[in-house]
Amino acid sequence: MHKVLIVEDNETLNDIFCRTVNDLENFKVCGSYLNCEDAIKNLKNDLPDLVLMDIELPGMNGILGTKEIKKNLPKALIIMVTVFENSKYVFDALCAGACGYLTKNATGSKIENALNEAINGGAPMSIQIAKMVVNSFQRSPVSVLTERETEVLTLLAQGNSYKGVALKMNISPNTIKYHVKNIYDKLEVHDRESAIQEASDRKII
Repeated sequence: MHKVLIVEDNETLNDIFCRTVNDLENFKVCGSYLNCEDAIKNLKNDLPDLVLMDIELPGMNGILGTKEIKKNLPKALIIMVTVFENSKYVFDALCAGACGYLTKNATGSKIENALNEAINGGAPMSIQIAKMVVNSFQRSPVSVLTERETEVLTLLAQGNSYKGVALKMNISPNTIKYHVKNIYDKLEVHDRESAIQEASDRKII
């Protein structure tokens, strides 16, 4: 029997999810909460295998809540439940450790399928969301930057200093500065943040 934790601030919807899950043969609700803070406090008692997590919550939102749960229970499978079908939320939630998505109007059978898919190692999500995720990860086939420049900017985007990038790439800090100057010229920007934003918008990094 797989234990499911539900975090949903709409009480009616929370009740519906609880009833739906408890009616399933292989799943049972181990806890249901209206916010992340209470869910996290009781995590060690509930020990869920799966979590149905709302994104928009009072206080800590579902994306931050997902990060916290994954820190405490790395093996917990978290499915986001949301009305939002835009790539920013999708990308942020997956980066936080979610394994998939459900929309709030999902039927009982869709919830069951999503839970089973997650348990079996899949990533439950709608076709629209899957396309958005793929688009988020796809780089532009045409880039104004060389492979080396792309590597430099990617490392800078990850928060590395010039010195840190130089060490990782085994080249001198002066060479990094030379690459950065070329990156700025090619992207027509004047600072690191703008370069990262421009490259991200163009799907170069």
